[in-house]
Amino acid sequence: MAGRRRWTTEEILDAAAELLRTSDAESFSVRRLAAALGTDSSSLYRHFRSKTELLRAVADRILLAAMDGYRPEGDWKQRITALGLRVREAFGQQPPLAAVWGRYASSGTGSRLIMEEVLQALRASGLPDEEIPARYHRIAVLIAALIASEAGVSTVTPEEHEQGMELFRVAVLGADPERFPALSHFARDVRPLGADRRAAFEEILAAQLAHIESAGAPETVRRGPAPGR
Repeated sequence: MAGRRRWTTEEILDAAAELLRTSDAESFSVRRLAAALGTDSSSLYRHFRSKTELLRAVADRILLAAMDGYRPEGDWKQRITALGLRVREAFGQQPPLAAVWGRYASSGTGSRLIMEEVLQALRASGLPDEEIPARYHRIAVLIAALIASEAGVSTVTPEEHEQGMELFRVAVLGADPERFPALSHFARDVRPLGADRRAAFEEILAAQLAHIESAGAPETVRRGPAPGR
Protein backbone atom coordinates (compact mmCIF):
# COMPACT_ATOMS: atom_id res chain seq x y z
CA MET A 1 0.00 0.00 0.00
CA ALA A 2 1.44 3.34 -1.06
CA GLY A 3 2.32 5.74 1.72
CA ARG A 4 0.96 9.25 2.01
CA ARG A 5 2.54 11.96 -0.06
CA ARG A 6 5.27 13.96 1.63
CA TRP A 7 4.52 17.65 1.30
CA THR A 8 7.33 20.16 1.04
CA THR A 9 7.48 23.27 3.25
CA GLU A 10 6.66 25.50 0.27
CA GLU A 11 3.66 23.37 -0.70
CA ILE A 12 2.36 23.54 2.86
CA LEU A 13 2.72 27.32 2.87
CA ASP A 14 0.93 27.54 -0.49
CA ALA A 15 -1.98 25.55 0.88
CA ALA A 16 -2.06 27.57 4.11
CA ALA A 17 -2.14 30.85 2.17
CA GLU A 18 -4.99 29.55 0.01
CA LEU A 19 -6.94 28.45 3.07
CA LEU A 20 -6.42 31.83 4.73
CA ARG A 21 -7.75 33.64 1.65
CA THR A 22 -11.15 32.10 2.32
CA SER A 23 -11.09 32.16 6.12
CA ASP A 24 -9.14 33.98 8.81
CA ALA A 25 -6.50 33.39 11.45
CA GLU A 26 -9.14 32.65 14.11
CA SER A 27 -10.80 29.79 12.24
CA PHE A 28 -7.57 28.53 10.69
CA SER A 29 -6.13 25.38 12.24
CA VAL A 30 -3.38 22.91 11.47
CA ARG A 31 -6.02 20.17 11.45
CA ARG A 32 -8.02 21.98 8.73
CA LEU A 33 -4.86 22.51 6.72
CA ALA A 34 -3.92 18.84 7.05
CA ALA A 35 -7.39 17.82 5.88
CA ALA A 36 -7.08 20.09 2.84
CA LEU A 37 -3.78 18.39 2.00
CA GLY A 38 -5.12 14.91 2.64
CA THR A 39 -2.68 14.18 5.43
CA ASP A 40 -2.56 14.27 9.22
CA SER A 41 -1.49 17.10 11.52
CA SER A 42 1.59 15.26 12.77
CA SER A 43 3.14 15.37 9.30
CA LEU A 44 2.82 19.17 9.25
CA TYR A 45 4.35 19.54 12.70
CA ARG A 46 7.54 18.11 11.24
CA HIS A 47 7.84 21.39 9.31
CA PHE A 48 6.34 23.83 11.83
CA ARG A 49 6.30 23.48 15.59
CA SER A 50 3.00 25.33 16.05
CA LYS A 51 0.14 27.09 14.29
CA THR A 52 1.69 30.45 15.18
CA GLU A 53 5.02 29.51 13.60
CA LEU A 54 3.22 28.43 10.43
CA LEU A 55 1.19 31.66 10.25
CA ARG A 56 4.32 33.74 10.72
CA ALA A 57 5.91 31.90 7.82
CA VAL A 58 2.89 32.63 5.62
CA ALA A 59 3.06 36.33 6.49
CA ASP A 60 6.77 36.38 5.80
CA ARG A 61 6.19 35.19 2.25
CA ILE A 62 4.11 38.32 1.62
CA LEU A 63 7.00 40.45 2.85
CA LEU A 64 9.39 38.54 0.60
CA ALA A 65 7.07 39.22 -2.34
CA ALA A 66 7.03 42.92 -1.45
CA MET A 67 10.84 43.02 -1.46
CA ASP A 68 11.20 41.15 -4.75
CA GLY A 69 12.94 43.48 -7.19
CA TYR A 70 13.13 46.33 -4.68
CA ARG A 71 16.01 48.77 -5.11
CA PRO A 72 16.54 51.74 -2.74
CA GLU A 73 16.03 55.02 -4.57
CA GLY A 74 15.80 58.64 -3.47
CA ASP A 75 16.35 60.08 -0.02
CA TRP A 76 15.55 58.29 3.22
CA LYS A 77 11.92 59.44 3.29
CA GLN A 78 11.33 58.31 -0.29
CA ARG A 79 12.87 54.93 0.50
CA ILE A 80 10.59 54.31 3.49
CA THR A 81 7.53 55.57 1.62
CA ALA A 82 8.26 53.33 -1.38
CA LEU A 83 8.79 50.36 0.93
CA GLY A 84 5.56 51.03 2.81
CA LEU A 85 3.61 51.22 -0.45
CA ARG A 86 5.14 47.95 -1.67
CA VAL A 87 4.11 46.17 1.53
CA ARG A 88 0.65 47.74 1.28
CA GLU A 89 0.28 46.53 -2.30
CA ALA A 90 1.50 43.02 -1.48
CA PHE A 91 -1.03 42.57 1.33
CA GLY A 92 -3.69 44.34 -0.76
CA GLN A 93 -3.60 41.38 -3.14
CA GLN A 94 -4.32 39.02 -0.22
CA PRO A 95 -6.21 41.12 2.38
CA PRO A 96 -7.01 38.31 4.86
CA LEU A 97 -3.29 37.73 5.31
CA ALA A 98 -2.81 41.32 6.49
CA ALA A 99 -4.58 40.46 9.73
CA VAL A 100 -2.26 37.48 10.15
CA TRP A 101 0.77 39.77 9.81
CA GLY A 102 -0.69 42.34 12.18
CA ARG A 103 -1.33 39.73 14.84
CA TYR A 104 1.54 37.28 14.47
CA ALA A 105 4.22 39.45 12.81
CA SER A 106 7.15 37.59 11.27
CA SER A 107 10.74 36.77 12.00
CA GLY A 108 11.77 35.31 8.65
CA THR A 109 13.90 36.58 5.80
CA GLY A 110 11.18 38.89 4.47
CA SER A 111 10.83 40.57 7.84
CA ARG A 112 14.59 40.98 8.16
CA LEU A 113 14.82 42.55 4.70
CA ILE A 114 12.11 45.08 5.60
CA MET A 115 13.75 45.88 8.93
CA GLU A 116 17.18 46.26 7.36
CA GLU A 117 15.95 48.72 4.73
CA VAL A 118 14.00 50.88 7.20
CA LEU A 119 16.92 50.96 9.64
CA GLN A 120 19.35 51.80 6.84
CA ALA A 121 17.05 54.61 5.66
CA LEU A 122 16.76 55.99 9.20
CA ARG A 123 20.55 56.01 9.54
CA ALA A 124 20.69 58.00 6.30
CA SER A 125 18.33 60.55 7.87
CA GLY A 126 21.06 61.68 10.22
CA LEU A 127 19.32 60.56 13.40
CA PRO A 128 21.60 59.54 16.27
CA ASP A 129 21.90 55.76 16.48
CA GLU A 130 20.33 55.69 19.95
CA GLU A 131 17.08 57.17 18.58
CA ILE A 132 16.72 54.91 15.56
CA PRO A 133 15.21 51.76 17.21
CA ALA A 134 12.33 53.75 18.73
CA ARG A 135 11.69 55.58 15.45
CA TYR A 136 11.74 52.26 13.60
CA HIS A 137 9.17 50.87 16.00
CA ARG A 138 6.81 53.81 15.43
CA ILE A 139 7.03 53.42 11.66
CA ALA A 140 6.48 49.65 11.83
CA VAL A 141 3.42 50.00 14.08
CA LEU A 142 1.97 52.73 11.87
CA ILE A 143 2.40 50.81 8.60
CA ALA A 144 1.06 47.56 10.08
CA ALA A 145 -1.99 49.33 11.56
CA LEU A 146 -2.81 51.17 8.33
CA ILE A 147 -2.48 48.03 6.23
CA ALA A 148 -4.56 45.91 8.62
CA SER A 149 -7.26 48.60 8.73
CA GLU A 150 -7.36 48.88 4.95
CA ALA A 151 -7.45 45.11 4.54
CA GLY A 152 -10.48 44.92 6.81
CA VAL A 153 -12.35 47.40 4.62
CA SER A 154 -11.35 45.64 1.39
CA THR A 155 -12.73 42.26 2.48
CA VAL A 156 -16.36 43.39 2.81
CA THR A 157 -18.80 42.14 0.19
CA PRO A 158 -20.54 44.55 -2.22
CA GLU A 159 -23.77 44.07 -0.25
CA GLU A 160 -22.02 44.84 3.04
CA HIS A 161 -20.37 47.87 1.46
CA GLU A 162 -23.67 49.29 0.22
CA GLN A 163 -25.32 48.66 3.59
CA GLY A 164 -22.41 50.41 5.31
CA MET A 165 -22.64 53.38 2.96
CA GLU A 166 -26.34 53.74 3.65
CA LEU A 167 -25.74 53.63 7.39
CA PHE A 168 -22.95 56.20 6.96
CA ARG A 169 -25.25 58.56 5.06
CA VAL A 170 -27.97 58.23 7.68
CA ALA A 171 -25.54 58.75 10.56
CA VAL A 172 -23.82 61.77 9.00
CA LEU A 173 -26.40 63.56 6.88
CA GLY A 174 -29.15 62.84 9.37
CA ALA A 175 -27.24 64.05 12.43
CA ASP A 176 -29.18 66.39 14.75
CA PRO A 177 -27.46 69.81 14.32
CA GLU A 178 -28.23 70.79 17.91
CA ARG A 179 -26.58 67.74 19.39
CA PHE A 180 -23.88 67.32 16.72
CA PRO A 181 -23.20 70.85 15.41
CA ALA A 182 -19.71 70.14 14.03
CA LEU A 183 -20.80 66.92 12.35
CA SER A 184 -23.76 68.68 10.77
CA HIS A 185 -21.52 71.49 9.54
CA PHE A 186 -19.04 69.14 7.83
CA ALA A 187 -21.53 66.40 6.90
CA ARG A 188 -21.34 66.81 3.13
CA ASP A 189 -17.53 66.80 3.12
CA VAL A 190 -16.81 63.97 5.55
CA ARG A 191 -15.64 60.86 3.70
CA PRO A 192 -16.32 57.24 4.67
CA LEU A 193 -13.41 55.11 5.87
CA GLY A 194 -13.10 53.28 2.56
CA ALA A 195 -12.43 56.41 0.50
CA ASP A 196 -8.98 57.43 -0.77
CA ARG A 197 -7.14 54.79 1.23
CA ARG A 198 -3.87 55.13 -0.69
CA ALA A 199 -3.87 58.92 -0.31
CA ALA A 200 -4.59 58.59 3.40
CA PHE A 201 -1.80 56.00 3.76
CA GLU A 202 0.73 58.26 2.05
CA GLU A 203 -0.29 61.39 3.96
CA ILE A 204 -0.22 59.72 7.38
CA LEU A 205 3.15 58.10 6.68
CA ALA A 206 4.52 61.39 5.31
CA ALA A 207 3.44 63.17 8.50
CA GLN A 208 5.30 60.62 10.63
CA LEU A 209 8.44 60.94 8.51
CA ALA A 210 8.26 64.75 8.63
CA HIS A 211 8.03 64.50 12.42
CA ILE A 212 11.15 62.32 12.49
CA GLU A 213 12.95 64.75 10.20
CA SER A 214 12.01 67.68 12.42
CA ALA A 215 13.09 65.83 15.57
CA GLY A 216 16.43 64.93 14.05
CA ALA A 217 17.22 68.36 12.61
CA PRO A 218 19.81 70.56 14.35
CA GLU A 219 18.35 73.05 16.80
CA THR A 220 19.24 76.02 14.57
CA VAL A 221 17.36 74.44 11.67
CA ARG A 222 14.23 73.83 13.74
CA ARG A 223 14.15 77.31 15.25
CA GLY A 224 15.78 79.25 12.45
CA PRO A 225 18.80 81.55 12.72
CA ALA A 226 19.07 83.93 15.62
CA PRO A 227 17.92 87.53 15.00
CA GLY A 228 20.58 89.71 13.39
CA ARG A 229 22.43 86.76 11.81
